[in-house]
Amino acid sequence: MKNILKKIFLYNKSSNNYSFNLPEKTKPKNDNTTTDSNTKQLYPNLEVNLDYIKVKYNSLINSDIKIREFDLSINGKLYKSALLFIDGLINSESINDFILKPLMSKNKSPQSPIPSAITNNISVRKIKKFNLEDYIYNSLVPQNTMKKVKSFEEIFSGVNIGDCALLVDTIPTSFVIDVKGFESRSISEPKNETVIRGSQESFVEKLRTNTSMLRRLINNENLIIEDTTVGKISKTKIAVCYLKNIANNDLVAEVKYRINNLNIDHITSSGQLEQLIQDNSYTVFPQIIATERPDKAANHILEGRVVVLVNGSPYSLIMPGVFIDFLSSPEDVNLKFQYSNLLKIVRIIAFIITLFLPGIYVAITNYHTELLPTELLFTIAASRNTVPFPIIFEILLMEISFELIREAGLRVPTPIGPTIGIVGALILRRSCC
Repeated sequence: MKNILKKIFLYNKSSNNYSFNLPEKTKPKNDNTTTDSNTKQLYPNLEVNLDYIKVKYNSLINSDIKIREFDLSINGKLYKSALLFIDGLINSESINDFILKPLMSKNKSPQSPIPSAITNNISVRKIKKFNLEDYIYNSLVPQNTMKKVKSFEEIFSGVNIGDCALLVDTIPTSFVIDVKGFESRSISEPKNETVIRGSQESFVEKLRTNTSMLRRLINNENLIIEDTTVGKISKTKIAVCYLKNIANNDLVAEVKYRINNLNIDHITSSGQLEQLIQDNSYTVFPQIIATERPDKAANHILEGRVVVLVNGSPYSLIMPGVFIDFLSSPEDVNLKFQYSNLLKIVRIIAFIITLFLPGIYVAITNYHTELLPTELLFTIAASRNTVPFPIIFEILLMEISFELIREAGLRVPTPIGPTIGIVGALILRRSCC
């Protein structure tokens, strides 16, 4: 019994030691003949690049794929250019004001002072060669987030998440610019973990909004947020959050090891990720804490645990999860320890009653009736006279009926959900009596 209680209430440290880091994406070699067509390098010819992009994106039938072609004028010379983006994921004002306007105006390269030297009465001037790629990157586009990429795969990865790609003729490099502007749900109150005294914010479906909420709550430079992707098709972004000087290095390595070794096509929610990385897939008990509250996630990070955020999911995963965590409330930290501990004891008692009461009731009424007081035994016997089923069947029928009422309350439209719950409770009460 002592070993069983230790397994339930205590965290067992993994015996496996991993020396594991998130691998950085290596840039592919300058070779256009590869097995994966997306890893091809960009060509210096703009027309060739655009033809390849149009084929990959099926631009003839995709109505939201936009390719804006224009002329880039620098020092009186025109360069054919194109802007690739997905309508609905970008902010049109950012593209118009901070990309197209400075690029389509007539630009002249700045006349930097030319260094000179005099040797034997001969003046020697060093003329610096004009570099179009550096001039565009350093002088033309006034955008805070901009990076150079050289492969089609990097272009597609950026454009698919709301960036735009600038391609210029004669340059085998593309500029991926952050212009995200898609609609997302604003921060609202938690719906499933409400508290009276505490934070009234919940996670949303946007990954960067969720990480910013954690940053606001944990004002420490040791907070690490590592990004990775899962899913060969969906390429879902996932953030692993922990405190570098508090979290156990073996725990962090174990979490990153499990996430980065998932060989799946797609993942769209934190619930799917939870099932894929948990210890035992066959147990019915939860092994990872799921929460929609940033304050609860921040408290667990400060305790040395690891929080995983999935783009598109308003729930975070907290690892590891021990038994007592599932019987705790986010409001416990705002109460005095005496009352908080009393509530935890009440929840544990309620858990035990919920788990064992049906079995105890069947055992006593069928096999150990001597444990019941005489008056209660007569009451139970009188209520059983009109019931044609055995007690065990009645208990199972009641449990199934509870699940049916719960599912009906969740799935039916909101206006009639409470009505079904009230009517179902009355029917169950009548059948039990």
